[in-house]
Amino acid sequence: MSLRKQGANNGATSAFLISTPESGVDSIAITYALLDPIMTVARPVVAFVTAAAAGIIENLFGFEAKRRAIAPDLSCPVDGCCDGNDCAPEEHSRHHSLAEKIEAGLRYAFGDLWHDMAGWFLLGLLLAGLITVLIPDDIFSQYLGAGLPAMLLMLAVGIPLYICATASTPIAAALILKGVSPGAALVFLLAGPATNVASLTVLTGILGRQSTAIYLATIAVSTVIFGLAVDQVYSSLGLSARAMVGQASELVPGWVQLTGALFLLLLSIKPLSHSLMARCKPAVAEDPGREDEIQPDTQGFAELSQCGPT
Repeated sequence: MSLRKQGANNGATSAFLISTPESGVDSIAITYALLDPIMTVARPVVAFVTAAAAGIIENLFGFEAKRRAIAPDLSCPVDGCCDGNDCAPEEHSRHHSLAEKIEAGLRYAFGDLWHDMAGWFLLGLLLAGLITVLIPDDIFSQYLGAGLPAMLLMLAVGIPLYICATASTPIAAALILKGVSPGAALVFLLAGPATNVASLTVLTGILGRQSTAIYLATIAVSTVIFGLAVDQVYSSLGLSARAMVGQASELVPGWVQLTGALFLLLLSIKPLSHSLMARCKPAVAEDPGREDEIQPDTQGFAELSQCGPT
């Protein structure tokens, strides 16, 4: 939404929405850890091709009523000391040392970034655990397996599902262990984070119906085609995705795995508690008798109705 308001056209916005979830370092790292090297390479590559195709198709055939120049955000990402306009980049580069920049990056990674991801990652792990425990081992291989029907079913499941790229990865790993083909899992990995009912509704208001239809159609066609291609790669190499899932963890000593798990749990306490409290605490009621207090506007009301930072 921010990029669109700053002047990015519909094609660029669509490409950003498709490629960003799948090409993040967190998405690539967890794909390598839970799946295998082939899926680790295929996921960002397919996302890049799909995003480029959606952007090009939108710019060639879409209709945009208004074009505006992009106004990039040049403010300081460390502490906001400069807005990017009043001080030259050469001057601003001397405001912070390398240690301060590294500290700001680590603070963002372990603070803001994990705050956004922790709840969805926990949900993905819980769903993956339920799939592993409750669903029989042969149900997918017997009734679903590989091929076009499997791709279309994963597409039908992934499009309306509200899930992020990180949380979808353990679910895909669990589905592969139950017999789903790697191509069908790839369809789920791409379609799930890029589309859901809520985002499609918002996209319709931001980009318009035609652009949203192009966005959705490109994802559907591209993911199915590449899903079939990935299945052919595994078949031609004689590899079993089911046997390869999670094998990357064997490269890491057990004590390092346990330490990492405990570290993630400690990092997750604050964001998960804030998320739960924000959903349980009722919205702050507006007191008409207190005229000296700031009345919440549309943007601020969500912040006032929560007990912690969002």
